[in-house]
Amino acid sequence: MAKLYFRYGAMNSGKTTGLLQTAYNYEERGQRVLLIKASVDTKGNDRVVSRLGVERRVDLLVSPDDDVRALVHSTIRGMGVEKIDCVLVDEAQFLTPRQVDQLLELVLCDDLPVLAYGIRTDFRTESFPGSKRLLEVAHSLEELKTICRCGRKAIFNARKIDDHFVFEGGQVAIDGQDVTYESLCGKCYLGAGGILPY
Repeated sequence: MAKLYFRYGAMNSGKTTGLLQTAYNYEERGQRVLLIKASVDTKGNDRVVSRLGVERRVDLLVSPDDDVRALVHSTIRGMGVEKIDCVLVDEAQFLTPRQVDQLLELVLCDDLPVLAYGIRTDFRTESFPGSKRLLEVAHSLEELKTICRCGRKAIFNARKIDDHFVFEGGQVAIDGQDVTYESLCGKCYLGAGGILPY
């Protein structure tokens, strides 16, 4: 039976690298994958790009108003194949809750495994709508880990503008476009915000 997987972690935890490795593993065995990315993630445009420098073109860019299940079916028909073996989703936090439900429909109605990769919370430690829904409905949750500058497990994504931490602003600002991010543990995150000595 197919399942919906959500593999999440702070930035720099290897999510995109893991997704690309998974795609390679399927294809090495002669199986087909469909790679999806939310169009709001403009880094790499129509490509997923790992911080290690590995990249790959996506099969489907999804806009917030798109019906993911319908698009997957039409893309499969357009590929001229009977079926695919797996759907891989990069930056899944940018999907809408309805789109996450459509991923679940792909799993439950079409028996198609879906592996979604993303971050849980934004730079203010608030849930992204897509991640919140994935945490509610995914069959399998897996945390991918990375470390903070102090050596503890990083769980937060701190936003920086001009190398200074900021804690206000819009939820979405893509890394590299006037902002950068640093993965921090809870203690260092509070320190960066002036709540604890940093």
